[in-house]
Amino acid sequence: MGASFGVPAVAMSIGITVYMLTMAVFVPLSGWLADRFGARNIFLAAIALFTLASIACGFSENLTEFVAARAVQGLGSALMTPVGRILVLRNASKSELLNATALITWPALFAPVVGPVLGGFITTALSWHWNFFINIPLGLAGLVLVARFVPGDREAEPKPLDWPGFFLTSAGLACLLYGLERIAHAEDGVLPTVMLLALGSLIGWLAVRHLLRTPHPLLDLSSFKVLTFALSTLSAGTIFRVAINATPFLLPLLFQVGFGLSPIDAGMMILAYFLGNLGMKAVTTPTLRRFGFRSVMVVNGVVASLSIIGCAAISPQTPQALVVALMLIAGLSRSMQFTALNTLAFADIAATQRSSAATLSSMLQQVAMLFGVAVAAAILNLSQIARGQPALDLVDFRIAFLVIGVIGLAAAFRFLALPRSAGAEVSGHALDN
Repeated sequence: MGASFGVPAVAMSIGITVYMLTMAVFVPLSGWLADRFGARNIFLAAIALFTLASIACGFSENLTEFVAARAVQGLGSALMTPVGRILVLRNASKSELLNATALITWPALFAPVVGPVLGGFITTALSWHWNFFINIPLGLAGLVLVARFVPGDREAEPKPLDWPGFFLTSAGLACLLYGLERIAHAEDGVLPTVMLLALGSLIGWLAVRHLLRTPHPLLDLSSFKVLTFALSTLSAGTIFRVAINATPFLLPLLFQVGFGLSPIDAGMMILAYFLGNLGMKAVTTPTLRRFGFRSVMVVNGVVASLSIIGCAAISPQTPQALVVALMLIAGLSRSMQFTALNTLAFADIAATQRSSAATLSSMLQQVAMLFGVAVAAAILNLSQIARGQPALDLVDFRIAFLVIGVIGLAAAFRFLALPRSAGAEVSGHALDN
C-alpha cells in the first residue's frame, strides 16, 4: 500500500491510528444514539457507513484519501459493535442469552487470528484493494438481513445528550488507546506515550466524576454495582482479556521470528489455534449449563493460562503434533472463556441499564485489546534490552508467554469471588443441579 501511495511503508500506520481514534471518540455515543433514534436504525446506518467507507478505502489514490476513508470506517465500526450487542440484549430472553452471545462472540474470536493470514493471501493473490472490496457483499447482505429480521424500537422518552460527558469520555478514551498503541512502537519515544496515558487517566477520572454527578449521564455507571458485570468487564474480565488479546499478537511473531518459519508455515500453525476457537462453540453452552459460570471460568481460565505458559516451552525442535495440540487447547479454552465473559456480563443487567452497559463493555474491550498487545510488546522490548541484543530471540518470547500466562492465572482465580449461582438464570445451572 505504501508503494501504491508513494510513501514509506511505516507511514501506513496512520491508517490504523485514525481508525482506532475515531472508534474511541464515537463508541461512548453509541448507546445514546440507539436510544434516541432506535438501535435498528443506527445499526443499519453503521453497516452502510462501514461499507461505503470500505469502497472509498479501496478506491483511494493517495494517503490523504485513504486516511479520510478510514476515519469514516472507524465511525461505522464504533457504532456497529455496541449497538449490535444492544439489539441482541433487547430481543433475547435470558434463557436465549447464552446461545445469542456465543453466536456474536464467534467473529470476534476468529477475526484477529484469521484476518492477517487472509489479508496477506488476498494482497498477494489479488491486490490490497480487495481487502476492502470484500466488505461490499458482506455489508449489503448485512443491510438486507437487518432490515428483514430485526424489529425497530426506540426509547419513548430519550434522555438529553450529555455533551460534557461525551467530550470527556471520548477524549479520555482516545488518549488512553493512542498511548497504549504507542507502547508497541518503542521507537516513537517514551515521553509522549507516558504523557498520553497520564492525560487519558486524568480525563477519564474527570469523566467518571461528571457521570456520577450529572442527572442525565451519557453512560449509566450503576452497571458496575452489579457483581457479575463488574467482574467480567472491569476487573478480572479486563485482566483476562489482556492475556486473551496478547496471544494472537505473540503467536505469529513466535513462529516467524522465534522459529524462523515462513509466513505461510506460520499461518498453518495459527490455523490450528483458529480451529480450536471454532471447535469449542458447540460445547460452550452445554458445559456452562452443566457446571455454571463460576466453575467454568475458574477451571477453564486456568487451562487457558497454562496453555499460554506452554507456548514458552516449545521450540523449533518440538514435534509438530505437540505444537498443533497446544494450539488447539489454547484456542478451545480461549473461546470458552471469551464467550463466558461476554454472557455473564449481561446476565444480571436490568433493561434500563443495557444500552450503557453494552457501550461500557465495548469501551473496556477496546482498552483490553490494545493493552494486551501493548503489554506483550513491552515485555519483548524489555527482555531484548536486558539481554543487550539488537534483535528478538526465542528467549524473549518465552519470557513474554510466561508473564502473560501468569496474568491470566491471576485473573482466573479472581473469579472465585463469584457466587456459585452467578448467572444461573442464563446458564440454567441452578435448575439442573
